[in-house]
Amino acid sequence: MSSPKMPVYLDYHATTPVDARVLESMLPWFTRDFGNPASRSHAYGWKASEAVEIARSQVADLLNTDSKSIIFTSGSTEGLNMAIKGLAENSGHIGKHIITVATEHHAVLDTIDWLNRKGYELSILPVDGNGILDTEHLRNTIRNDTIMVIVMWANNETGVVQHIKEIGLLCHQAGVPLVCDATQAAGKIDIDLVKIPVGMLAISAHKMYGPKGVGALYINPSMKVKPAALIHGGGHERGYRSGTLNVPGIVGLGSASALRKENLLGDQDRLLQLRDQFEKSILTALEEVSANGHVCDRLHTVSNLKVRFVDSQAVMSRFRSDLAISSGSACSSANPEPSHVLLAMGLTPAEAKGSFRISLGVPTTLAEIEIAARIFIEAVEAERAQSPVWQMFKQGIDVS
Repeated sequence: MSSPKMPVYLDYHATTPVDARVLESMLPWFTRDFGNPASRSHAYGWKASEAVEIARSQVADLLNTDSKSIIFTSGSTEGLNMAIKGLAENSGHIGKHIITVATEHHAVLDTIDWLNRKGYELSILPVDGNGILDTEHLRNTIRNDTIMVIVMWANNETGVVQHIKEIGLLCHQAGVPLVCDATQAAGKIDIDLVKIPVGMLAISAHKMYGPKGVGALYINPSMKVKPAALIHGGGHERGYRSGTLNVPGIVGLGSASALRKENLLGDQDRLLQLRDQFEKSILTALEEVSANGHVCDRLHTVSNLKVRFVDSQAVMSRFRSDLAISSGSACSSANPEPSHVLLAMGLTPAEAKGSFRISLGVPTTLAEIEIAARIFIEAVEAERAQSPVWQMFKQGIDVS
């Protein structure tokens, strides 16, 4: 029986396929080289431990930091929980004030909401119409009892890149650790932790052509207050995360990190051209369409389009078997509520519900972009043709 035809995939910010070279590097560690890296008394354990340390060095090289600062996790959500909850637990002598941004991922927002219910005070800062944090506002919000500032490097929905170097220097001067969600940034843009003072930073393998269920947390060794461990039972990963290490996954993360480091610049240029061509096709063919966050620096892999007078779910229902895109983050795709990221940028609920995330990846081709643009345009036109509000707008009637 032949496999069913799959749609054109343009949802790479949700997840990426495992690179064939990454998979090949992982396979021996499932069968032949199955040792536990904590087994220090024989060759199986020694070999597994060596593989883990090679991967640790590969991840550190991607971030331009020392391998001793890398802790392996199950992914960014766990890494951010480790960083935020762990730092909060060990910072009671300083205070209970936490600063973050309204456009953060729910891995951050839900975690600090949990801390808020336990007595921590939150300052959730707004962004401008392009999704950018005002660093002066941040400076004025930091207090003597502020225990951390949490800012994502690049937004998962819009691709908007924050001024992390400026934010990092500001936090460093104030003596407050910066916790950074680099899930979408890692492997797409250059990250240099020698030049940018970050306290802790989380990444995930499956966003950069590695396996699901594995990630890493960078912990700056110069931090005065280190996070408390959340998982106990063996003292693995320098006591930060107990539990037998996922050797195949860690090897895959290391391999993916090395490949992204090697191919970073070439992929940036090619994908930027494809992304811009897709946007040009849509903006030329359709009225009342704009790219959210297009005025500022954003990742070359994503286009977040606001299409007026349509509902994104209704449009996508027209091409689900032909084109795979999303209306927001993968973690909230089942949520009927409008994107909190777009609302924070000043969009109305209707505008947010009429927005689409189209994200490109290394396998994306020009042919796929052309097909996707045609499918998208036809679906929007068909949906608008059945919209009384669109017809009123075309007749010049004020529908605001």
